[in-house]
Amino acid sequence: MSVIIQNPLPGIDKAMVIVGSDLRGTIYGLYDISEQAGVSPWWWWADVPVRTQDGVWALSPNATQKHEPRPQGRSEPTGPPASRGMQILKIQDTPSVRYRGFFLNDEQPALTNWINANYPQGKYGPGFNHYFHSRVFELLLRLRANYFWPAQWNSMFNVDDYANQPLADAYGIVMGTSHTEPMTRATKEWSTFGEQYGGNGQWEYDTNNASVDPFFKYGAQRAVPYVANTLFTMAMRGSGDTALSLTQAEAIALLGDVVTKQRKIFGEVFEARNVTEIPQMWCLYSEVQGYYEAGMKVPDDITLLWADDNFGNVRRLPLANETSRTGGAGVYYHVDYVGSPRDYKWINTIQLEKTVEQMQLASARQANRIWMLNVGDLKPLEIPINHSMDLAYNTPQWGYDSVPKWLELWATREFGPEYASNISSIMDTYGMLAARRKYENIDMTVYSVINYNEADAILAQWEQLAQEAQAIYDKLGEDWKPAYYEMILQPVLGGQVVNQIHIGAGKNAHYTEQKRNAANEIFQQVLDAFKMDHKLTQRYHNLLGGKWNHFLDQTHLGYDYWQQPMRNALPPMSYVQDLETSLAGNLGVGIEGSNATVSGDDNYHTLSSEVLTLPPMDPYGPQTRYVDIFARGVLGCNWNINASQPYVHLSQTSGVTGGSNGTDTRIYVSIDWPSAPPAPNSTIVTLLITSSCEGGQWGNYGPPSVLLPVNNTLVPSNFTNGFVESDRHIAIEADHTSYSTSVNEVSYITLPGLGRTNCGVTLSPVLAPTQNTTTGPVLLYNLYTFTPTPITNITLFISPSLNQNGRERTLKYAIAIDDEVPQIRQFVPSSVSTAIFPTGWAGAVVDGVWGQSSGNTTTTSHKAFKVAGAHTLKIWAIEPGVVFQKIIIDMGGVRQSYLGPPESFRIGGSEEIGKAKTNFAGVDVRRWAKGVV
Repeated sequence: MSVIIQNPLPGIDKAMVIVGSDLRGTIYGLYDISEQAGVSPWWWWADVPVRTQDGVWALSPNATQKHEPRPQGRSEPTGPPASRGMQILKIQDTPSVRYRGFFLNDEQPALTNWINANYPQGKYGPGFNHYFHSRVFELLLRLRANYFWPAQWNSMFNVDDYANQPLADAYGIVMGTSHTEPMTRATKEWSTFGEQYGGNGQWEYDTNNASVDPFFKYGAQRAVPYVANTLFTMAMRGSGDTALSLTQAEAIALLGDVVTKQRKIFGEVFEARNVTEIPQMWCLYSEVQGYYEAGMKVPDDITLLWADDNFGNVRRLPLANETSRTGGAGVYYHVDYVGSPRDYKWINTIQLEKTVEQMQLASARQANRIWMLNVGDLKPLEIPINHSMDLAYNTPQWGYDSVPKWLELWATREFGPEYASNISSIMDTYGMLAARRKYENIDMTVYSVINYNEADAILAQWEQLAQEAQAIYDKLGEDWKPAYYEMILQPVLGGQVVNQIHIGAGKNAHYTEQKRNAANEIFQQVLDAFKMDHKLTQRYHNLLGGKWNHFLDQTHLGYDYWQQPMRNALPPMSYVQDLETSLAGNLGVGIEGSNATVSGDDNYHTLSSEVLTLPPMDPYGPQTRYVDIFARGVLGCNWNINASQPYVHLSQTSGVTGGSNGTDTRIYVSIDWPSAPPAPNSTIVTLLITSSCEGGQWGNYGPPSVLLPVNNTLVPSNFTNGFVESDRHIAIEADHTSYSTSVNEVSYITLPGLGRTNCGVTLSPVLAPTQNTTTGPVLLYNLYTFTPTPITNITLFISPSLNQNGRERTLKYAIAIDDEVPQIRQFVPSSVSTAIFPTGWAGAVVDGVWGQSSGNTTTTSHKAFKVAGAHTLKIWAIEPGVVFQKIIIDMGGVRQSYLGPPESFRIGGSEEIGKAKTNFAGVDVRRWAKGVV
């Protein structure tokens, strides 16, 4: 706490006194005052300027602040700096989580290269010395953290610099070692010094315990002066972050002996201490969780550190009968990872809303003794690090809807209040876009370039975000621009470029199949984006005289398996021969929803039919479809397109394509519904295309035409609220219920911003018991269908959560149409004790949802809509922790895409008839018809 005291000491009339319950508490108080005075925790690590003041005043509780702080995040105003008054009477409660910290991991190439460039090489490896660690420790304390696992790939914290451990103790930092490094000894210590302990040199307790035991003992002995600030990692794993080379039963028996011996060593080394009072933890990471669930136990005073799946989904949390252990429980959580199914270690891809959802679960289930965050290289993960430490310090303060507010407070501190709301919106949107699919997992096939305008909508979202981020950068004072670039602008521009590259490669492949000249233009655009990726990296590395050179060394383009590529590389692309004319003439015609081209033959339409069929149009579907007319020869050609019915409108009816003055043209087709044949009516409208080239001939093929099915459907007036079928499907964002029920204080809540396209829906409270379909709360969605179907596939996109409630309460949901008997679906398969992850997990974490991957059918149910008309879809979450994101009802019309069809038209919603979304984001995509930049 901090307080103003009268006459605290002789000769002092009044003083501001900072009181802590221990060394760290006092330091937290000092740094709190420092932050109020204008010093960000990231003043050094992210170059947030320290705001100068002409005075710093400690205000008494009833005083009125006379001087407003100057606008933060802008150039210095004219005249002297303003004074700053601070909140002094301040009491900070006990932190929600006792041990809060981060782990520097996966530190090659970025952090290691930076260390090598900035600190003297150590005797045994990179220079992770006390000068470096003093910066880390200060950051931890300014973030009100207290626990640290040091880098360990090629480092030895206690050996690389003998001042490291005493410095940590002086700062009050609790030191530990990673989940694979017991008894405060680094992995590299065994490979470097293990031979001095004799034996066979193997890191194997069953065959070499006579050597491993003294290795363990020295770790305890070395920690004697610092035991008050040491948290020991217990048991052991295989060498170098691997499993023991034993069966599960053998490993459980062996590790019981290991823990017994380690506790005996504590008794020998710390004679004056009760072994149960020495902080210890057992990390249930990877295969180790299986040991615990198969029956292995450790003494109750050892903290059980549960782990996520490396992708932010907690695998398991304490059950009711596990919460009374004196050592408690905690969570080891990743915002960076190296491993299968693929690394993610370039830049920030964390959606803060997901972190809140998972850690609120952990807090409610009393996993609050330790929260350890794997942060990779530290930079450029400033935002998720700061957010996680704040969440750990005061978990109740940061609920499910807190992310925009937290981001706004963070932005105010770093850049001032003027643009804080804008920055909050930018980074909240960034979190959704970046987490939708991590950069390393994007390739040219992910986003559809032909269906639902999906790829173009992705490009439009990134373009809008980049423009907003750049606009604020341009307005900031010069001193604030480095920090803004590091934490906001570079991630946004970098994310945009990666998406441009992969979507551009997808368009290049599509255009190559169509033999478009424009394939070559897209090829060049992708090359330009590839160069821009490098320029953004160099810009980052050159900031402030190269202060952060190497921190973006991480490769991120060109993955072909789980491990990082050795060099950034582009996806495969093609050129077409644009000096020759195609066999089907100088012009080609393509359409939305198809890879085919007419005139001519290809693999995607009936040979020599010269006819393509657009996806159907109806009043409740997208307001436009498109037809592309493009060059695939050497001549410029005049063309005309006409519809056989006057109620079909074309955005353009003539033009020139090819040659020096021509351009490819996307023609948008729309319907004047009041003029169309009245409902119910289905008509096929023909679009005829003619060309001036070659005397109106199309090489050796006939002239092309496009068919447009027009279905004028009508929902009866007594259907006033619900979603309407179009194009033989219905798509629904999960939070857009018609209504929902609440039973015995258990209800559904919306998780704002959690998901790939909108929000999540989950049960509350998270400690609710298992629900059933008879008495449990239910989500209801009113539907109106036109297509009777014997089998309809209903797929739910559900957050990739795991069975954190244990094997007896696996994640399930139930589903029913109208009054049928609900069908219960267990979408997260049960894992046998020897399996680390359930079947389908890899696809779920890459996609960001259960239900996306073609091989994962656990969220697809087969239902019948035997009669057209009004229906009600009912969905129950059987367990807390199920997070619904999107519902797709496929009556035979859903086409391939990543995010699914745009949300369907909703009667009683805000849309107008004939104005349904043409893409999932509802954004204008017309400018992206010709490229990616």
